[in-house]
Amino acid sequence: MARDLARDWMWSEACEMLARAERMHRELFRPAGTRARLPAWEPPVDILETEFEVLALVALPGVDVEQAEAAIEDGELVIAGTRSYPPELRTATIHRLELPQGRFYRRLRLPAGRYSAVRRTVSCGCLVITLQKAGAGRG
Repeated sequence: MARDLARDWMWSEACEMLARAERMHRELFRPAGTRARLPAWEPPVDILETEFEVLALVALPGVDVEQAEAAIEDGELVIAGTRSYPPELRTATIHRLELPQGRFYRRLRLPAGRYSAVRRTVSCGCLVITLQKAGAGRG
């Protein structure tokens, strides 16, 4: 029984270390492609598809939707912008920093097809990018 508990604990620690390494990889400041000339971090993104739309949910808590750009280039969704602290917090004493700051840039291959519109909204701390499928009429 003690051996099973030790094995389960070690497995749990290993999974947590892998998740931590993945988060660190996404958040490192590094060139994010040929078009991104400045260092940038990459926000995590979920891409979902319905009959009429492709939705990209981008985890960008605290980012003003006006500070985030979304465009389609060569069949890829390009998301770029800046996350910064509000002016009143810029002189605050820092005790812990986990949310990346500065320029973000992400390039993602889209599902095959044509899109007629790109809309940006914010929901629950995520930037929601809605790509209307071209020719997909609703009911």
